[in-house]
Amino acid sequence: MTTITGRGRRPRSTWLRPSRRPAAITGCPPVGVADAMSGMVTLKIGALVPLTPPGWVEAGRHLLAGLDLAVREVNDAGGIGGDPLELVVRDTAADPRRAEAALDEFAGLGVAAVAGEYHSVVARAAATRADALGLPFLCSSAVLDALTERPTDHVARLPPPQSRGWRIYADFLLDAGHRRVAVAAAPSLYWESGTRVLRERLATRGGTVVELDMSALAPAAVCDALAESAATALLLLVGQPEPAVSIVTSVRRDRRLAGTLIGAPAGQPEFAAWENLLGAEGAAIPFLRYLPERLTPLGVRVGAALREGPAGAPSFVAFEGYDTIAVLADVLRAHGADRAGLAEAWPRVAVDGTRGRIRFAREPGISVWQATGTPVQVVDRDPATPDRFRILRTG
Repeated sequence: MTTITGRGRRPRSTWLRPSRRPAAITGCPPVGVADAMSGMVTLKIGALVPLTPPGWVEAGRHLLAGLDLAVREVNDAGGIGGDPLELVVRDTAADPRRAEAALDEFAGLGVAAVAGEYHSVVARAAATRADALGLPFLCSSAVLDALTERPTDHVARLPPPQSRGWRIYADFLLDAGHRRVAVAAAPSLYWESGTRVLRERLATRGGTVVELDMSALAPAAVCDALAESAATALLLLVGQPEPAVSIVTSVRRDRRLAGTLIGAPAGQPEFAAWENLLGAEGAAIPFLRYLPERLTPLGVRVGAALREGPAGAPSFVAFEGYDTIAVLADVLRAHGADRAGLAEAWPRVAVDGTRGRIRFAREPGISVWQATGTPVQVVDRDPATPDRFRILRTG
C-alpha cells in the first residue's frame, strides 16, 4: 500500500496483496478519513496495479509511477482544498478475482474513487464490481470495448477502445502489403476480441486471419505452423515475457520465415525488459502506444520527473497513470468527494493532461464514459538503435 498523506512528506510504501475474501460491508462508509489532531480529511483513492506475475509487472510499475507522482504533486500544491490525497494500492497480479476483492475492500475503506488497472480482463471485473458498488472508477490503461455489460455512469476510461486502436493497426498491416496475417493467440477474452477486430478490418480489403492456438502449440512449434500458413505477418497475442520472447527468438532464427513481419499490437515491445531480453531481435516489431508526436509542456515536465524515478524512462502507461490522478483531482476539487457527484461529473471534465486536453463523452457501443481524442501510434524499435522508437503510423 502506498500512502501519501501530507504536504512535503515523502511517501512511505509497502505492498499488500488483496485478500481473496471480500471485506464485509455494512453500509456506505463516509468518504475520507478525518485526523482528530489536525481536522484534516484524508481523501483515499484506490489503485489497481499488476505488480507480480502473471501480470505484466513492468507495465504495473510504470502505471504506479505515474499515479504516485501525480498524487505527490497534488499534495505538494496543497491537496484538495487543503486535504491530502492518499493512494491505496492493491496488486491485482492479472487476476480478476483479486480486483473484485480489492473493490470490496476499497468500498469498506471509504475511498472516494478507484484508479488504474492495465489488464483488460481484470479491468472488466473491476468495472463491473465498481458499478455494482456505486464506486467511481477511472480506468487508466485497459482498452477492452465492453468494460461493463450495461451502460454505467460510475466508470470512465482514458485509453481508446480496442476496436479503434486495433483497426488502426490492421490498416497499417494492409498498407504494408500484408493480406494474410497469422495470430499466435492465447485463450483470453481480450485476445479473442482483438482477433475479431483484426479479422473484420482485414476482410474489408480482402485480407484473412489465420489463428495459431497457443494453448496447443509450444513456441518452437509456431514456426512450423507459420510456415505452413503462408502468412506474411505473425502477431503476438500472448503474454510477456513468455511465451512472447521465445516465439520471437524461434521465428527470427528460422530461415524459412526470413522476411516475415512480427507484430505485437498489445504493446509488449514498449518496455525496457523487451530490449534487455531480445536485443536486436526485438526490434522492428510494430506495436500500439497512446502518445502524441509531441507531449504537452506538462507532459515534458512529467516525463523528466518520471525518468528520475525507480521505473526509469517512462512508457505511455506512466503518462496514463499521471493523467488519471490529474482528472480525479480536478473532479474532486470541483465536485467534492461524494461518490454520486463524482460519477455525474465525467461529461464536465476538461483537464490539461500530459498528452493533450482530456474530455469524456459517450461513444456508440461503449458502455462507459470514454476519453475522446486520445492519440494512437503504431511504432517499433529502431533496428539500428533498439532503445529508440520509430513512429510508423498515427491515428
